[in-house]
Amino acid sequence: MKFNTKVIHGNQHHDPSTGAVMPPVYQTSTFVQKSPGQPIGDYEYSRAANPTRTALEDALASIENGTRGLAFSSGLAATDSVLKLLKPGDEVIAMDDLYGGTYRMFARIYQEFGIKFHFVDMNDLAKFESLINVNTKLVWVETPTNPLMKLADIAEIAKITKKHHLLFAVDNTFATPYLQKPLDLGADIVMHSATKYLGGHSDVIAGALIVKDADLGEKLHFAQFATGGTLGPMDSYLVLRGIKTLHLRVQRHCENGAKVAAYLAQHPKVARVFYPGLENHPYHEIAKKQMIGGFGGMVSFTFTSHAKADAISFLEKLKVFTLAESLGGVESLANHPALMTHASIPEDKRKEIGITDDLVRLSVGVEDIDDLLADLEQAFK
Repeated sequence: MKFNTKVIHGNQHHDPSTGAVMPPVYQTSTFVQKSPGQPIGDYEYSRAANPTRTALEDALASIENGTRGLAFSSGLAATDSVLKLLKPGDEVIAMDDLYGGTYRMFARIYQEFGIKFHFVDMNDLAKFESLINVNTKLVWVETPTNPLMKLADIAEIAKITKKHHLLFAVDNTFATPYLQKPLDLGADIVMHSATKYLGGHSDVIAGALIVKDADLGEKLHFAQFATGGTLGPMDSYLVLRGIKTLHLRVQRHCENGAKVAAYLAQHPKVARVFYPGLENHPYHEIAKKQMIGGFGGMVSFTFTSHAKADAISFLEKLKVFTLAESLGGVESLANHPALMTHASIPEDKRKEIGITDDLVRLSVGVEDIDDLLADLEQAFK
């Protein structure tokens, strides 16, 4: 079954009791038992499993070519369950450019519990491998990264992690499974902030993990069940509904994103454009190799003036683009990472990795491209 069919039919079934085409929203906390410890069906309590969430989790496994999907109350809840596989003294090697919330969790929560984190440029494979020791247990990568659109070669990193028997997790939020399949490239875990492209309509907070190994899936499910970061039935329904149009939306996101990036690349007030589809992007060749079908709808850029005030003024003047956190919805959003999504990263760390005060991140939506370009132009003026 090909991807455009999978998003609609993959691992999905009509409701057996009514024939409903879409899975019902099973808005229940508990399920009847015929005798103590003997439920009448597959479900006992919705924190452990719920039929609507199961339908979503089956769909997630299908579109990422995994065997087990898990749906969480947020992307950070999903990430948290992966970190719960570790113990004090373990070490993690992570991409140096990460979503601010991921960095905050690593540096301010789990580092305090005795887990050591190394934040490195994952394109320097020799340096990355030199950090591996007997305590290393997990490698965490975003590709493309938020907000600098850096890429990492998943297949090459996977060769190293397999050689050293390490868990390898990939945050696939920006690329989506429409463009990139980390499990097929050798990753062990795929994470999504399903709030973003999977949901696609800015109306739900959700996260996801997908794996191929059944034992790993059970460990992650236990962490989810034991700590309670599960997704509710209504939110599960909304994400599942969003997945059914993922292919159509991401195709338009890619088309519009490429045109916005090309427009910015020639604009006299723009210093740098961060978009993997541009031939001068430093990791364009990696993008061509592992992002099949397009380069996404996320674009970041800086100003020739390098002035924070110019970035803020530009953002305040946008009319079609909405100034707001988040990304991946049908509507175009604009964001100032240093003051918004990445404010939790210390200023010196932001400067070290290149998140400057004049950096603007755009989530290019599916509106008419002429309206988007006209909005950018009037804001620059």
